[in-house]
Amino acid sequence: MNGGEVEGANAGSIPATLCRRKPNLGPGDARSPGIMYTRHNLRPVYVLRYDWTGWPTVGTTLPPQTADIARTAASAWEADGLRLHELRATTQMVQLLFSATPQISPVFFCQRAKGRLQHALLKAGTPVNFSRKVSFRSLGENTSGVVEDYIRGQVGKADFADSRFREIMRQFTVAHGDVRLAEPSESNSGRYWYNLHVVLVVAHRFRITNPDRLGQLRDAAFAMAAEDGCRIAALSVMPDHMHMAIRGNIEQSPEQIALTFQNGLALVAGCRAWQDGFYVGTFSEYDLDVIRRIARRS
Repeated sequence: MNGGEVEGANAGSIPATLCRRKPNLGPGDARSPGIMYTRHNLRPVYVLRYDWTGWPTVGTTLPPQTADIARTAASAWEADGLRLHELRATTQMVQLLFSATPQISPVFFCQRAKGRLQHALLKAGTPVNFSRKVSFRSLGENTSGVVEDYIRGQVGKADFADSRFREIMRQFTVAHGDVRLAEPSESNSGRYWYNLHVVLVVAHRFRITNPDRLGQLRDAAFAMAAEDGCRIAALSVMPDHMHMAIRGNIEQSPEQIALTFQNGLALVAGCRAWQDGFYVGTFSEYDLDVIRRIARRS
């Protein structure tokens, strides 16, 4: 066994050193003892790119200087946690690509993308009313196929000393073909492609090797997703970490979604089993280079 594994009669249980770790609640903190992780005690790693496309109302057009006007709103978007990277605009549509902090949900993002631009156009003396219908898309350097294949391949590329354990581990990688990440979530305000790659890591990289416990984490993740309005397209529970490709709930930020899994799965484990952080990244059916090429041609 590699360092950090637990052997003997309790092999696979969460190490006692982790189970002794308690939530760091300050004086008078009334939070539920089930809330072990909050945004205030985490150090997340994230790579989040959101694309917004808007159209003027029927019978109207955007001014020719829309792209230049949009750039004047950059500082206001920065205050929202959004950094403008690429844009293109015609008289019929405008498309904006941002990087974002993990506290921003798709619904909030679309409100601010449209609201700030609408205000900048009004201030410039070229007011425009946008259609309520918008398009939101999460984007990344990797496509959906690459992310899902990476998750499905976790067991195959792992360095397990015992080939029998490798076969046992295969049952904790699940891909659901009925979760089609290429199809948008529809709402009254538009179409949303909100795909997240979430990674949780076991504290101190201890290894959970008990099949029953690994199965509990796998099953609980799917149950939590369903309860929270998310869907898991691919999941892999490994001894010292887990990956999920998720179609997110558009009203929830990546941080909220990651914290839901982190807290819920810690309760399943029976202790504060995860590192004080997580990774979350965005992806889609096509990568960022597509947007960059379109923007350069504009």
